Amino acid sequence: MDNLRILIADDHELIRRGVRNLLAAREGWNVIAEASNGLEAAEKIEQLQPDIAIVDFSMPLLDGSAVASRSVQCSPKTSVIVLTMHDSERIAYQVLQSGAKGFVLKSDADHNLIEAVSAVSRSEHFFTKTATNLLMRGILSKNGTEKASAKTEPSLSAREEQVLCLLAEGTTSKEAAARLGISVRTVESHRIRINRKLGLDSIADLVRYAIRHGYAS
Repeated sequence: MDNLRILIADDHELIRRGVRNLLAAREGWNVIAEASNGLEAAEKIEQLQPDIAIVDFSMPLLDGSAVASRSVQCSPKTSVIVLTMHDSERIAYQVLQSGAKGFVLKSDADHNLIEAVSAVSRSEHFFTKTATNLLMRGILSKNGTEKASAKTEPSLSAREEQVLCLLAEGTTSKEAAARLGISVRTVESHRIRINRKLGLDSIADLVRYAIRHGYAS
């Protein structure tokens, strides 16, 4: 998508300015609104229906994951990317569960934010390597207290297992397609079949399943 309407939300004006300047380098990417707290962000997302919303996790009134959850309901076409300065497994998992399409640590933003916006504009998910590692550690810790299920699991084809492994590692559909030598559409078709076979509803469920069953570590 060449022309993007973007909203930026952070309670620090300096951060908003930095993100705005970073995005300004891309032709057709237009910052249409800014917000200084989570409630204002949620209201502007509902009102303006931007393509992308880049929101800080730690904002007054509503945090970034709450903004993402509300956006799913009131502006489903808006892809939310959550920024945070906190290196936290809990936050990474909370953001994933909220329906956000991207999660970027502020320490990685200079290198990854442009890539994140590009990915979610193509309806892909984008989690930085750091965020993915946090998420997996959190899920492993949580699963360590659970008993293994005795239920027989549906079988996946070899190709579906390859796609499952790559997506669980945080690889985008485009990257997975390149590594496997297939089209992005084929990767998405495999993902849909995997979710249907395994009864999964979200990328969070997919990652959890992959770790529990040894497809990811």
